[in-house]
Amino acid sequence: MDILELMEQRHSVRRYLDKPIPTDKIEPLVAEMRECNAESGLRIVLYTNDPSALGGFKGKISNFRNAVNYFAMLGPDETLLDEKCGWYGERLVLKAQELGLNTCWIAGSYGGSCRRLAEEGERLSCIISVGFGETQGVPHRNKQEESRFVVEGDEPEWFARGRRAVMLAPTAINQQKFRFTLRGGEVFAEETGGFYSNIDLGIVKYHFFAATGVDCRRWDE
Repeated sequence: MDILELMEQRHSVRRYLDKPIPTDKIEPLVAEMRECNAESGLRIVLYTNDPSALGGFKGKISNFRNAVNYFAMLGPDETLLDEKCGWYGERLVLKAQELGLNTCWIAGSYGGSCRRLAEEGERLSCIISVGFGETQGVPHRNKQEESRFVVEGDEPEWFARGRRAVMLAPTAINQQKFRFTLRGGEVFAEETGGFYSNIDLGIVKYHFFAATGVDCRRWDE
């Protein structure tokens, strides 16, 4: 399946069936998680059958149901942690979608037990619920696309494909606070404010990369 089709199919889901994730789906998820950890230096952990994270008051008021499986996005408490978690978390989200599972990004609705997962020198950036959704969710509504992309000169086909992928990316409260600029053949991406904007920036950068092969992270510059 083309990656854009996968992105189009994936929507945020908060209500899950009371159904465990079978081994034939857990194993590829864990393999992908381990690859992400090895590449990034993060410590992403998959927790299964844990009702404490999203079963309390915060989970209920945020409309979660049977959200007992989740990735905890942990890593060294540094400036780029949130962006890295966005990049590698979305990689896991799309892998889950490929496996027929549903997901939801969660930055503040989880219970206190999650806040104790970080080891010394670490921080929990967010969690991502995963499981079999009661539904497949619904598409988010895009905001004005033109203000989020700047192209100096003619727009190449690959950039247009990346634009489409980016507009399919999930962002906190659907705020879509980012800007991509194509200048001199190079792509520059930046966040433009808003809640959890660094996580969002990692997510949209990964969508652009997954669709085009063009990596605009610049984490090591």
